[in-house]
Amino acid sequence: MAQGPFPKKLLAAAIVLALGGCAESTQQTTTAADAAAEVEAIWPKIDSPVVLDQATEQRITEMLAQMTLEQKIAQMIQPEIRDITVEDMRRYGFGSYLNGGGAFPNNDKYATPQDWIDLAEAMYQASVDDSLDGSAIPTMWGTDAVHGHNNVIGATIFPHNIGLGAANNPELIEQIAHVTAREVMATGIDWVFAPTVAAAQDLRWGRTYESYSEDPSIVRDYAAAIVTGLQGKVGENFLDDQHVISTVKHFVGDGGTTAGIDQGNTEVDEQTLFDVHAQGYVGGLNAGAQTVMASFNSWNGDKLHGHDYLLTDVLKGKMGFDGFVVGDWNGHGQIPGCSNYDCPQAANAGLDVYMVPTDAWKPLYENLIQQVKDGVIAQSRVDDAVRRILRVKMRAGLFNKPSPAERPLAGRMDLIGADDHRAVAREAVRQSLVLLKNEGQLLPLDPSQRILVAGSGADNIGQQSGGWTISWQGTGNTNEDFPGGTSIYQGIAEQVAAAGGEAILSENGDFTEQPDVAVVVFGEQPYAEGNGDLDNLDYQRGNATDLALLKKLKEQGIPVVTLFISGRPLWTNPEFNASDAFMAVWLPGSEGQGVADVLLRNADGSIQYDVTGRLPFAWPADPDASAALLEVGAGLSYGSSEAILADQLNEELSESGDIDPLVVFERAVKSPWLLELRSGAQRAAVESSIQELGAVRSETFDDEVQEDARQFNFSGESLAAFNLVTPFPRDLRAYASAESALSVTLRIDSAVPNDVMLNLYCGEQCGASAAMSAQLQGLPQGEWQTLELSLECLQEQGFDLAKASGIFGLSTASEWSVSFNDIRLVPTSENEALCL
Repeated sequence: MAQGPFPKKLLAAAIVLALGGCAESTQQTTTAADAAAEVEAIWPKIDSPVVLDQATEQRITEMLAQMTLEQKIAQMIQPEIRDITVEDMRRYGFGSYLNGGGAFPNNDKYATPQDWIDLAEAMYQASVDDSLDGSAIPTMWGTDAVHGHNNVIGATIFPHNIGLGAANNPELIEQIAHVTAREVMATGIDWVFAPTVAAAQDLRWGRTYESYSEDPSIVRDYAAAIVTGLQGKVGENFLDDQHVISTVKHFVGDGGTTAGIDQGNTEVDEQTLFDVHAQGYVGGLNAGAQTVMASFNSWNGDKLHGHDYLLTDVLKGKMGFDGFVVGDWNGHGQIPGCSNYDCPQAANAGLDVYMVPTDAWKPLYENLIQQVKDGVIAQSRVDDAVRRILRVKMRAGLFNKPSPAERPLAGRMDLIGADDHRAVAREAVRQSLVLLKNEGQLLPLDPSQRILVAGSGADNIGQQSGGWTISWQGTGNTNEDFPGGTSIYQGIAEQVAAAGGEAILSENGDFTEQPDVAVVVFGEQPYAEGNGDLDNLDYQRGNATDLALLKKLKEQGIPVVTLFISGRPLWTNPEFNASDAFMAVWLPGSEGQGVADVLLRNADGSIQYDVTGRLPFAWPADPDASAALLEVGAGLSYGSSEAILADQLNEELSESGDIDPLVVFERAVKSPWLLELRSGAQRAAVESSIQELGAVRSETFDDEVQEDARQFNFSGESLAAFNLVTPFPRDLRAYASAESALSVTLRIDSAVPNDVMLNLYCGEQCGASAAMSAQLQGLPQGEWQTLELSLECLQEQGFDLAKASGIFGLSTASEWSVSFNDIRLVPTSENEALCL
């Protein structure tokens, strides 16, 4: 079980006490007491407005006495709608279930609100049907409504959190949360996995846009506002028929991982963990949040899903949280010694609900039952978890409310994307915009002019909405998937036409008649967790066409306004220099008119809305984010004499000669890479020193130290392979130079067959495969050899370093044996790299 620093301090003190004399013992006792007091002072006792009700507690006690072990464990299991049926719910009586990003009723992206209601009703009725499982406890449905009810076609899509942070308006945020709750309840759902209260500290993190600010005080205040908006105010309308259960997530430190690697390691002391990364829980729990989601990340090497000190001693003990802790998507399976199917460590650490998508839910359910019977998990721990789950359900009125289809807002199709809801979102867009450059007071624009609107994001509601929009990554959407929504161009065109001007849409910036001004809309393409991680903040890498467009327009004497769509500040010095005005619009969502409201004047020349947003994160002065170009709080208003970015900015990049090798395998596979075996259509991650899958077997052996090398034996019975992969694509463009190489140290253990292929992956229909038998056949058997493969050549063959997901693998359908002990990317090849 994971252990926090305080118990380790006590252990160290106890050892010294045992070995020292009386005087030393006195001193050490004082030190241990001081340490205890210091830790105690870090975490405050939260005075939640939701107090324990003794009648409710007595009712829960009576229910627990009547429940079987199987019924209790079922309350702790949360499967996903793609992996269970209504009959599964009737048979097992799961305490809750969820729809992950990109999951819809009937697997239909275009499922109607009524389809959502129908599934909610069917699952509820199955849960209260006691004919099979003997339980009539109502289930509850959880969903990631993180910027509106973003999984449902036609819903109001609000700006992502980073834009809301720029608005710095908790009252507006509370209103947004209430609108979201109403649209969620219209589809029969009880529970929302929001707010995310990470205070992101590294812009390379792909979830930065889910963070309101790097400033913990903004995060704290927003957490309180959103929880109140979602759940209602305690003593007034708390969890009534207009509100949903909220989840403060992800506990804790998800925004502080080293190098911004998603699900990585947050290496900070405990005071910093609280001061920077836990303020959202102070705000959220003080507002009465009923659930907390455990985080994927580690704290100083220990996974949060298995961290008894933080989940139990701190959250439930010191802070006094009496709701329940839910896991994240198979997060329990990342605890050392665990798998998705088998993990008593999480329950013992304080996890109350296992989020267990895929078919892992059934073996996990069975294993947990057996582990309680065997005493691996105490019955008292299970009873505590179920008590917490039932407590929240009772506070939410689930035992008394009508079924989902019969609730007051159920089926209210007029609420999905309602005009008054969209008006709130439009106001949020207005307040979120941050003006960073405005040469000659170019903005706001006269709408009676001829305005060219260009760029890939000009007429693209999917791009302006970002990730977690209909699909998980926010990809694969068109404007037609946002009925009622408005692109940035559409918002501009409507107002320009009304004022007698002309708005011309031309993505590539071509025109037949010279415009008075050009508005160029471009920026990041949609992404979500993992896929959005970067190793470098240089926006130009792979996006040089946007800069070329700006320069082309400038060279024709056209004033240029840049509207930059992004989930984080990026190094955009060249784009700043090529723009007369530059505005960060973040990820505004479905209401693009809000941008036009600020960008354009009224027809009479007066200002419609001033630009009031301010940076929630520092803007980087270089691609490494080692210094700030603009600090938190920076931003211009119209008419301001201040010119933040009036001067020409440095566009030169520092030399990259100091790039370190990227170690993929050295004695063992290095995170975030995983070793995967493939045989036919089967795939399996290697989780033990000896593992076999179909026609391939992997086994560790001792080369220089214990188990520092791996051998692969192919039986030749069918096509098989191994590959070093990562759960999420990695941005490896730092190694894109002509000198960079993939360095592999291997040993040929038997005659090399003629069909050996090198395989690298970078997503669907992206990768490189090259015949490698000839190169390997020229190597002596039984000797370690280092091959360096040109990354430039591999890129030419289709390997995209921007989204590398499989960095090295070999396949064959023949009998063969090969070993390796080192794999890495090197910025400069020591020898002439091979071009396959």
